Amino acid sequence: MYNWIVWFHLISMVSWFAALFYMPRLFVYHAENIDNTRFVEVIKVMEMKIYKYIGIPAMWATVASGLYLAYEFGFKGNGWIHAKIFLVVILMAYFFSLGYFRKKLLEDKCVKNGKFFRIYNEVPTILLMIIVGLVVFKPF
Repeated sequence: MYNWIVWFHLISMVSWFAALFYMPRLFVYHAENIDNTRFVEVIKVMEMKIYKYIGIPAMWATVASGLYLAYEFGFKGNGWIHAKIFLVVILMAYFFSLGYFRKKLLEDKCVKNGKFFRIYNEVPTILLMIIVGLVVFKPF
């Protein structure tokens, strides 16, 4: 059963990260083409579908399977898993911030520009490197 849960956890994580990587890129296009209303309408639909239909289910599947694995197979006495969970909580906050920016962009009330979203897009990459490093090297 362990291998199936790990498999599900990894597939869920990859799906979640697809949304985490792509949403800010859509925000760049949205912010930089705000005067092109037909283009922006298409981007708004894409933002909504990626967030609601891919990101949210994949995030909860990742969290649920990860907590199950942590509880069943090593939550006790492993400092690296506590650090990983802390970083995943930060990643979840980042994901919810994407929902906030999506709503602001949808309402045409977002004051952030394309440059901001290009930089903001690096956050999940950094967190991914640290989280995977914790899993592989188990430093604590």
